[in-house]
Amino acid sequence: MSKHTLSVLVENKPGVLARITALFSRRGFNIDSLAVGTTEHPDISRITIVVNVEDLPLEQVTKQLNKLVNVLKIVELEPSAAVRRELVLVKVRADHETRTQVVEIVQLFRAKTVDVSPEAVTIEATGSSEKLEAMLRMLEQYGIKELVQSGTIAIGRGSRSITDRSLRALERSA
Repeated sequence: MSKHTLSVLVENKPGVLARITALFSRRGFNIDSLAVGTTEHPDISRITIVVNVEDLPLEQVTKQLNKLVNVLKIVELEPSAAVRRELVLVKVRADHETRTQVVEIVQLFRAKTVDVSPEAVTIEATGSSEKLEAMLRMLEQYGIKELVQSGTIAIGRGSRSITDRSLRALERSA
């Protein structure tokens, strides 16, 4: 099995996300990461799905997704042709003695300290999942009190946009 990142443009309407995730569920696929948000066009949302699956079953799901009324376009983003990022917020134990060491790790990974209390530091970091995992491994020794992580978001490299033709198709159907 291999990881695949799908960028799915959909009409920004209630129930679309549920129908898409149900399609993966019915096929027995576990979604590793899911991120949804509106695009530069308020009527269009972009769903980024990371799934670990063989190529052939993924092709079948993609064909089924394309049949859904509210799906405008599906693109698989190849690792070399896309910029991928995740966001993590992590609260780490940091007293007077260890705070400097924690802050040095934060700076090493170009992360940000977003909150400080006498017993903890809250850190915001963005980057690849590998970068974030490496940072978390280094912070574990101090004690991770709380952690929240976003799903992967990705965008194709270069000047082309997947929304250009999809917006025109949406306008024609209106």
